[in-house]
Amino acid sequence: MPIHYFRNKNSMKAIKVFFLLILSSVFMFAQESTKKDEVKPVIEFESTVHDFGKIYQGKPAVCEFVFTNKGKVPLVLSNVQPGCGCTTPEWPREPIMPGQKAKIKAIYNPGTYKGQFGKGITVYSNATTGTVQLTIKGTVEEIPTEPHSPVKIDVGGGF
Repeated sequence: MPIHYFRNKNSMKAIKVFFLLILSSVFMFAQESTKKDEVKPVIEFESTVHDFGKIYQGKPAVCEFVFTNKGKVPLVLSNVQPGCGCTTPEWPREPIMPGQKAKIKAIYNPGTYKGQFGKGITVYSNATTGTVQLTIKGTVEEIPTEPHSPVKIDVGGGF
């Protein structure tokens, strides 16, 4: 557009009003998104990683992930999904109120597996983060066997 088109005062006012409307709508949308985040719960874990250290084949290992609802509205865990079938999670199905603590139990069954492992557990909730990744890890070893003496001792008795 030619510059002389904007020399009309009414045109300039219309353009200024138009830009002010656009600018104010941007601020309104920004405020709405922060207000939505304020009414969501906040899930905070004491730790998101648990190291079992050394465990044995065929012996299930259990740990608990403790968390707190730091938000101002109830926290609902919609699902807790393990990364594989060797891990079984247990979690509260009822809403966790603001300030309340709760825990997710993870039961890992190594079966016949031997060696180092690392497994993920995904927590789905209505919290601001949406999902949280928990991790369990450790080393699976064979169950030690009792040593047997190769020498037989005869204590008598004639049998």
